[in-house]
Amino acid sequence: MVEGRIPERPFVLVAQPSLFDSSRAPEGLHTLWAYCHVPSGSNIDVSERIENQIERFAPGFKDRILAKTALGPADFERYNANYVGGDISGGLISWRQLFARPVSLLHPYATPANGIHICSASTPPGPGVHGMCGYHAAMAALKSIGAGGVIAPD
Repeated sequence: MVEGRIPERPFVLVAQPSLFDSSRAPEGLHTLWAYCHVPSGSNIDVSERIENQIERFAPGFKDRILAKTALGPADFERYNANYVGGDISGGLISWRQLFARPVSLLHPYATPANGIHICSASTPPGPGVHGMCGYHAAMAALKSIGAGGVIAPD
């Protein structure tokens, strides 16, 4: 997506959760979850573009689809008002925002309520499937109770 346009061949993120959690699909079947980024507030359904991209790398994929559900940016915003314009990343991720989410504080995981810390995509280093927001929040919480903020690896 460049300059507010959606490419015919978007970058698609794909997961198949039923491989690891059998409760996600009836026995013998699988679920597939996929998405691509679109301009904020877009109402263009990119389902076919996503399917075409997967078909490029996994021929026969489209023939195996039994049912599907598609959500656009407006659907995401209705689902969660924090997804303004359908942005599942919680807003702009600039260099400043990598370190100053949700506000510019020395300890961004702390809250005004003593002993309560936050760990979400709205804290450094921001959204992604990495777990670092939770790790850093846990270190801050341990440090705040005098535990030193050190967790030994298993």
